[in-house]
Amino acid sequence: MKRWVLYLIPLLMLGACDRSAGFEENSQGQDGVYHGMIELGEKLDDPYTVENMQAALTKVYPTKADRHDIRATDLYVRFLPADDEQLKRLKALDVYLLDHPMDYRIVREGDYYQDPDVGDDAITWQYAVVPHDFSFPDGIRYELLDECYIAEHDPVTRADDGIDWTRVEEEAYRLTGNEKLWIPRTKGESHAPAGRITIEDPAFSGGKPFGVAGVKVVCNIFVKIASAYTDRDGYYQMGKSFSGNPRYRLVFQNSKGFNIGLNLIIIPASVSTLGKGSPEGMDVNIAAGSDGALFRRCVVNNAAYDYYSRCKDSDLGIPEPPKDLRIWIFPDLTSSSTSMLHHGAFLSEDLLQNYLGNYLSIVQIFLPDITIGTKSMGYDGIYRMTVHELAHASHYAQVKNKYWNPYIRYVIKSFITEGWDPYGSGTASDAGYCELGEMWGYFVESTLYKDRYGGDLPVYGNRFWFKPDIFCELYKRGTSHKEIFRALTAEVTTIDDLKDKLISLYPDREEKIGEIFQAYGK
Repeated sequence: MKRWVLYLIPLLMLGACDRSAGFEENSQGQDGVYHGMIELGEKLDDPYTVENMQAALTKVYPTKADRHDIRATDLYVRFLPADDEQLKRLKALDVYLLDHPMDYRIVREGDYYQDPDVGDDAITWQYAVVPHDFSFPDGIRYELLDECYIAEHDPVTRADDGIDWTRVEEEAYRLTGNEKLWIPRTKGESHAPAGRITIEDPAFSGGKPFGVAGVKVVCNIFVKIASAYTDRDGYYQMGKSFSGNPRYRLVFQNSKGFNIGLNLIIIPASVSTLGKGSPEGMDVNIAAGSDGALFRRCVVNNAAYDYYSRCKDSDLGIPEPPKDLRIWIFPDLTSSSTSMLHHGAFLSEDLLQNYLGNYLSIVQIFLPDITIGTKSMGYDGIYRMTVHELAHASHYAQVKNKYWNPYIRYVIKSFITEGWDPYGSGTASDAGYCELGEMWGYFVESTLYKDRYGGDLPVYGNRFWFKPDIFCELYKRGTSHKEIFRALTAEVTTIDDLKDKLISLYPDREEKIGEIFQAYGK
């Protein structure tokens, strides 16, 4: 997989907003966060299999065991999706998927695993725990690994049956040789993990930590898994109790409907493994000096969460980006892009064949919508870059491929034929698509940056041939984001179209609109 990702980078550059190319894979982070591929050790005897839990019940309650017939509450399975479409179908079933087995010792932590028997350029086995009556989707290969019993999933155990299921669980760990993973506690004592994930931005809120919002926190011991989304302030609360130290990870699949994902394998969202923690929960604070990949993911996550939250009608009043938005982060790139490939934006095969060759068909399976280059950037720089690209994604939601295809095609052709910045000189055919799209992106970047960090309204992007100053000036004189966005329809493809559209929408402001356009030579 790694080798064709390198082929993909020229495409990402050519469809980019100007901000140098390269790819960086971290092998080990800081603060207990590890990158690279997980290294597995020996297979362990899972204490939660039906056989092991029945043996433990009989051992702890020899006179009561016959009153409770242990049957499978859950199935430990693995799926092998053939392509991205099958992976989407699994995701739609609300099944939490792990790319590595749950019943092996972890020799070395990491943020992904690729089964060597599957191959580098295919989706690896996806491991899951599903209810015992789960309806397996047609056409997707799967294997049943174990029938399992998790007492909390059995309605019978909710009654007062005189059985301490925590003691039974502890005995199952002892019988299977996993007693070192269990924390001795008083009778019936276990915890539903809770905690807070925070991050620091030196230029915001006095540098005080604030929440990483809407990110998924997952923990597990063997097949016992719990997950929860953080709230806007970074707090999470699991709905399942643990008596041993579970493994924790952050999954960048946000509650707002976007995914941050590129781990050199085909997965819907990046994972940052945090290692083992207390059953009471884990608190994590991320600062600029923390693990780099984790920091970048959390900044993009928060910037996107803020952007989505502000799209509501009472604030920006613009549409959210399309659902299931896929964002990639490249730490050694300075360029970013909103190609919307994952949502079907078409790029001419003739243009790309020289860059991707036979890998084009693979790229068309594994597609990003947005790429964020974060080289040498702090929180504020990554924030600016992210909201700029998300502004493009909202624009795409309104104009669709009718507008987007010539827009991206213009950028690519300009880069190849003119040797200019990705925006070209503004003289080639279809330059208007780029002009209006980038005016909007830089306008949103400028206004949201001011809203977060204060000070005077900056005008980012005004060094180019197009003029985001026009939108900024309209905004300063009382025209809202929503009102400007109403003019950015698929039929508005030149600066003259834009001027006419604004005047038709707001005839009482015709003189003001004309003055502003004239002031910037438009």
